[in-house]
Amino acid sequence: MSGPLSAESIIVNLSKQIELEWIAGREVPKLPLHQVKASQHATLIGHLNLVHKNLIQVIGKTECKYLLGLEVNFRDDMLREIFSVQPVAIIMADGIPVPDMLIDHANVYHTPLLSCKTESNKVVEIARFYLHNKFSKKEVIHGVFMEVLGTGVLITGQSSIGKSELALALISRGHRLIADDAPEFTRIGPGILDGKSPGALKDFIEVRGLGVLNIREMYGDNALKRNKYLRLIVHLQRLSEKEYAQLDRLCGVRDLRTILGIEIPQVLIPIEPGRNLEVLVEAAVRNHILRFTGNDATEQFINLQQQAINNPSL
Repeated sequence: MSGPLSAESIIVNLSKQIELEWIAGREVPKLPLHQVKASQHATLIGHLNLVHKNLIQVIGKTECKYLLGLEVNFRDDMLREIFSVQPVAIIMADGIPVPDMLIDHANVYHTPLLSCKTESNKVVEIARFYLHNKFSKKEVIHGVFMEVLGTGVLITGQSSIGKSELALALISRGHRLIADDAPEFTRIGPGILDGKSPGALKDFIEVRGLGVLNIREMYGDNALKRNKYLRLIVHLQRLSEKEYAQLDRLCGVRDLRTILGIEIPQVLIPIEPGRNLEVLVEAAVRNHILRFTGNDATEQFINLQQQAINNPSL
C-alpha cells in the first residue's frame, strides 16, 4: 500500500488550482481512510463510471444530464450502487447545481460530495496529476541534482568530496540547480525518472566554509530549475595511484545505476588536485548527448586506428 487518501487531503492539495466546496457527506472519523495501491493511481479518478467504480467519481454536465434523464427507480438503484462502494469523494464539476438526490445519498452513506466550477475534464486532469505524484514510487538519493546543458545530471560521491562546491561552480557558469543534498526522484513512466527538491530545501545549497546559501537571491530565478528528468549520473571518487593507473584510458569508466527499476548511465570522474571538475562535467554531459544520438568517440577512434593499420599508406 502507498498510503491513505481522504476528501480533506484532496481539497487541501488541489486548492491552488480547483476551488472545491464540501456540500454534504462528512467522512466518519472512526472509518479507516482509503488505502491506495501504488499501481492504482492511474484509474483512481474519472467521469462517473459504474464498471470501474473510480474511488473519485466526477460528474459533469453530460453525466448529470444522464442521471436526471433516468427513470426514478432505476436512478435510485444506480445511485445506491455508486455510493455503496464508499468512494473517497464525488465531485460535481462545471458549476452544476447539486441535485438533492445526490446530497441525500451522500449524507446517508457518509460519502463526501464536493462541488466546483471547474470544467469536468480539467478536474480529472489536475486531480490525476496530483494522484500520480502522490502514489508513484519515490526515492531520495544523496547528491546534487543539476540541469547541465539542458540535461538532468545527478552528481554523487562520498560526503565532503566537493559535490556542492562543484554545483556552485556550475551555477556560476550558467547551469541550474534543482536540488542539493537530497533530491527526490519519482518514476513517472517507463524509463522516466523525474527529480525535484524537497520543499524545505528548495533554493538553498550548503557549501562547507560558507554555510547555507540562497541561490535564488544570489544568482536570480534563472539559476534554479523546479524539476528535470534524470538522464546522467556523474560520480566523483578519490582513487589510489594503483586504481588511477588501472583506469581504461580509451573508454573511461561508464556503467549503469538502477534507480526505481530504471537504468541510468553513470560516468566516473576521478578526483585529483588541479582538475577542472566543472569543465569535466560539461564534457561528460556533451559526450553523453553525442553517445545518445549514436556518435561514440571511442568507437570512431578505434575505427580510425583500424583503418590506419589496414592502410598504412593513408
